[in-house]
Amino acid sequence: MGALKPWHIIVLVVVLVLLFGAKRLPDAARSLGRSLRIIKAETKGLVDDDNNVAEKAEPQHSRTPLQGEVQQPYQPQGYQQAPPPAGYQQPPAQPYVDPVQRTNDR
Repeated sequence: MGALKPWHIIVLVVVLVLLFGAKRLPDAARSLGRSLRIIKAETKGLVDDDNNVAEKAEPQHSRTPLQGEVQQPYQPQGYQQAPPPAGYQQPPAQPYVDPVQRTNDR
């Protein structure tokens, strides 16, 4: 019931020749072959990438904890600001307005 018989294939070939013409069938087969080769290469590349990712995920070298004392990070000494020049007045400080509150007030 489900097997292809030789006359099925003959009818299929005749229908394809009638639909597409004898000149287009070789080009269609060639482009189908190229597409299948591209798909095969891409799937193989994906499998190889998955294997490479799995190898990179495993630790290559074990790490051992440091022995000895840990140095403290550098902390700079106090920063002294130069005094402003004579006659200079600081601009008045503007009150802080929360941007969310300002948007909600509109």
